[in-house]
This record gives sequence, C-alpha cells and structure tokens, in this order.
Amino acid sequence: MPIGGVFRSAYGNAYLLLTVCAICWGGNAIAGRLAVGEISPMLLTMFRWLGVALLVWSCARPRIMQEAPVLKANLGYFLVMGALGFAGFNILYYIAAHSTTAINLGILQGAVPICVLIGAFIAYRTPMSLLQVLGIMITVLGVAVVTVEGDPRNLFNLAFNIGDLLMLAACFVYSIYAVALRKRPEVSGLAMFAVMASSALVVSLPFVIWEIASGALIWPTGNGWLVIAFVVIFPSFTSQLFFMRGVQLIGPGRAGVFINLVPIFASALSVLLLGEKFGLFHAVGMVLVLGGIWVAERARPAT
Repeated sequence: MPIGGVFRSAYGNAYLLLTVCAICWGGNAIAGRLAVGEISPMLLTMFRWLGVALLVWSCARPRIMQEAPVLKANLGYFLVMGALGFAGFNILYYIAAHSTTAINLGILQGAVPICVLIGAFIAYRTPMSLLQVLGIMITVLGVAVVTVEGDPRNLFNLAFNIGDLLMLAACFVYSIYAVALRKRPEVSGLAMFAVMASSALVVSLPFVIWEIASGALIWPTGNGWLVIAFVVIFPSFTSQLFFMRGVQLIGPGRAGVFINLVPIFASALSVLLLGEKFGLFHAVGMVLVLGGIWVAERARPAT
C-alpha cells in the first residue's frame, strides 16, 4: 500500500488515533518531570501555547477567518476557557511535576472525569444515580491512596506531598473548563482551539514576568527546548487533532473513554523512561481510580 494510503487508513481508524492521543497525554507527565531544572514551569507553559498558537493559526487561518464573527461575539468565553483549561491547568501541572513523580501525575489526572461529573451536578443539576455516587467514592478512595502514599498515618499527620495537592488542584481547574464546554458556541473545534491557545499564551505572560521578577526563571537548556518541542507537537497539537478526528468518527461518548487510558500510559512510560518505582499503593490507587470511573460511566445514560 502506498504511504499516502497508509496515512489515510490510519486517519480513518478512530481507535488507533485515540490510543495515540492517550499516549501523547500520558507523555506530558514525562515531559513535566524532564523539564525540572531545564526550563521553569511558567516559561514552559508560555512556550507551549506560543508554539501551538502558531501551528494552529498557520493551518486553520481560513477557517478561523470564516468563523470570526462568532468568535468575536463570544471572545470573553474563549478567553476564560483558554485561561482555565489550557494555561491554568498546565501551570499547576508543571509546578506539581517539581515535587511529585510522573506516575502520581498520571494516576491523579484520572480524577478529572469524576470532578467533571460532580461539576455537572453542581452547575446543571445533572442527575446522578446511586451507582454513579458509588463510582465517585471509589475514585476518591483511589486518589486518597496515592496522595497518602498508601500510608493512612500521613492522612492523620496531614503529611501530604505538595505536588500531589497541586495536581488535584489542576484537575479541579480542568473540570471547570470541561463542564463549561457544555455552553460552547457553535464554532468548529479547530477555530475554538486556536483562540483558546492564544488566550492561554496571553494569560501565561504575567506569570512569566513574575518568574523573572522573583528570580525563578530558568531559560531553556538544550533539553528544555526538546521538552518544549515535544509538548507543543504531541500532547497539544497532534493529540488535539487526533481527538477531534476520533470524536468525528465514533462520537464523543465512545471517544471520551480513551481518556481513561492516560493514567496507564503515564505510569508505564514513567517506569520505562524515567526508571520510577511503581509501588503497590500505585497499583491499588490506579485500580480504584479506573474502577470508580468505570462504575460511574456504566451508570451514565448514553448521550
């Protein structure tokens, strides 16, 4: 089969695209850890969205111009969404990577679907069944196991890893963004992505200024530039295109299930590439987090 045919075939395979997408997002945890000492978190966030904005605008400028009236009419919405889901989440994520492991980053990120479920209930009074409540409780238990590193005494002594708490805060911020997507205007995903990436770039600038003023700025080393290139191309640009294509092929409900693979891939890559230790409490926490998500998803009516 010609190379073009192979690419066309792969781009029509939703399951392949969504699996690669989950691997890319899992790889972001690795990038976060590799960035430590190579580039400061705020600068990494800024360069990430600068690169993404340049790529998306260069690829989708005609579509963005075509939808400009709707984008301008809802500019405030897009600015807030970019600030929360893109800039805010990543700033907390990359700061958290300085004081926790990539395995923890990946597993705790599994709390996002449950945070979204709770957020939808609070914001829209979306009904929740007893089975969904059970799923939430199981996932919360899994998150707690990872956060206290499998030792209940840490809970009583309030001995928490600040990185794990920041990662949970990042999940909370992202869940607000995800819940607010329900109110998204009628624009294409690519045009919306371009405006929100630009918003994230603008929002990240004051934080970079703060890094400079506080003396915490670390200009990218050679490895730092490689990390920037990776997070721009894979967890941001490629994964977004693949996820949108996957949704187009099999629908948002089935595509969203693949997000649950992120903790698994993040943990596997952390062990293989960073040599991190995957402990028993990680295994227990992952089983509980993914199990709780599975229970909650089973109880949710198809949409």
